[in-house]
Amino acid sequence: MARASTWTRRRAAGGGLRGWGGVTGMAAACAVTASLTLLPLSLHGDRAPGAAPAGGGTTTAVPVRAEACTEPEASLPPSGADGPGIEKIKERGKLIAGVDQNSFRWGYRNPYTNELEGFDIDLVRALAKDILGDPNAVIFRAIPTNQRIAALENDRVDVIVRTMTINCKRLEQVSFSTAYFQTGQQVLAPKDSAITGYDDSLKGKRVCSGEGTTAYEALEKESYGAIFKDEFDGTPRDRDQLTVPNQLDCLVRLQLGEVDAVLTDNALGAGQAAQDPAVGLKGDKPFTTEYYGVAAKKGADDLVARVNKVLVDYRAGGKDSAWMKSYRTWLAAGLPGITAPPEPKYRSD
Repeated sequence: MARASTWTRRRAAGGGLRGWGGVTGMAAACAVTASLTLLPLSLHGDRAPGAAPAGGGTTTAVPVRAEACTEPEASLPPSGADGPGIEKIKERGKLIAGVDQNSFRWGYRNPYTNELEGFDIDLVRALAKDILGDPNAVIFRAIPTNQRIAALENDRVDVIVRTMTINCKRLEQVSFSTAYFQTGQQVLAPKDSAITGYDDSLKGKRVCSGEGTTAYEALEKESYGAIFKDEFDGTPRDRDQLTVPNQLDCLVRLQLGEVDAVLTDNALGAGQAAQDPAVGLKGDKPFTTEYYGVAAKKGADDLVARVNKVLVDYRAGGKDSAWMKSYRTWLAAGLPGITAPPEPKYRSD
C-alpha cells in the first residue's frame, strides 16, 4: 500500500485527485499496484533437480514466413496425442504458464486471497486439467509484456496465456493456438478529455503504449500527431514514460497526469476503466480486429495441437460452455454483448 497514492490521477489543470469509486475498486487497485513493485515471478526456479525445462521440445516447425502469412489465426488441427512437449509437462507434473498478474479481470491477484484470477487464468487451469488431470497443477510465472516471446524462446514457460495478439510477425518467433478472444485497439483517456478516439484529437497529446505491443505498432503506422516515443529527434525522453514494459503501467502514468491517453486492446482497456471510473474508452468501437491466442515455443506442434483440442472442448456447449461461463464471470460487465467465442480456423497444410 506504500504506493497507493499513485492510483489517483492528478487533473491536468486545476489540481484535484481522482479516486477509485468504492472500497472494492480500491482493493483491486491496491492488489494490482502492489504487483507493480514486484519483480516477475521466478523465471529460472520452481523446477525440481533433474526435471526437464519448460518448452515444447524439438518437434519440427511448420514453416511460416511473414511474407506468406495471409491468415495468421489459422493453427494446427486439434489433437489429444502426446508428443515430446506434452511428455515433458507430464514428467514434471506441472504446467508452467506465463501470465499477467496485474491485468484486472484477465490475470490479476485477488486482494483478499492473493490468488491469481481472471479470464486467462481460467483457461490456464483448463489446460492443466486436460494435460495433467488437475486444474491446480500449474506454476504461474508473471511475465512482463515485453518479455513474452523471450520467455518461450528461453524455455522459461510452456505457454504464454497473457492477452497476446496473434499476428504474422510474431508467428516468425512463436507458435499460436487458434484464437480464444477477439479484441481491437482503442484509446483510453479521462472521460472529460477532449480526446474523441483514434483520430486528429490525439495531435500533440502524450500517448502511452506497451513495449512490443500491437498498440505501439499502430502508433508507428499512424500517430495522428501524438507524442508516443521515449525519444524525440534522437533525444531521449523520460525512460518508460510513453513506452512501458508492462501495459498496466500506462494507466498509472495516466492517473499521475504524465500522459494524456493510452492506446491498448479494448479488452484490457475495459478492465482498466473498471479500475478507475474517471477514465473510459474513446470512440464507438476498436479501429482494428485482433485475436488472442495461447503462445508456445516455435515448433512445439504437439503442445499447440493439444491446446487447440482443449479449446474445442472449452468453446463447446453454447451459452453453457466453459468459455461463456468465464466470460460472464470476468468480462461481461466491461465488454457486454458477446454471445460466443471466435470460431477456430485450422491450417490445411
